[in-house]
Amino acid sequence: MQTFIDEIDQWQAEGKQVAVATVISVEGSAPRPIGSRLVVSDNGDLAGSVSGGCVETAVFSEAQEVMSSGQPKVVRYGITDELAWEVGLACGGTIEVFIEPVR
Repeated sequence: MQTFIDEIDQWQAEGKQVAVATVISVEGSAPRPIGSRLVVSDNGDLAGSVSGGCVETAVFSEAQEVMSSGQPKVVRYGITDELAWEVGLACGGTIEVFIEPVR
């Protein structure tokens, strides 16, 4: 599992805020296992992956909010019949992602 310490150090040295998103739960099929990470800066830099496609975009947006508020959060992505057109996993699984600011 990559820790992305070099990226975090570099981005913080450049004065950027950073957040880390980590997959903490997987139910059914998912593109990435528990422990997968996506590191995001407030300037739009990315390293790693927690899923793919529209989920990555949604996590990026949530990470921007986390950096702005300073408050960590857990977000859940999956797919149901009612949410077939919402952000979700095409593979039919569900993931939970913990997003935290890096201080």
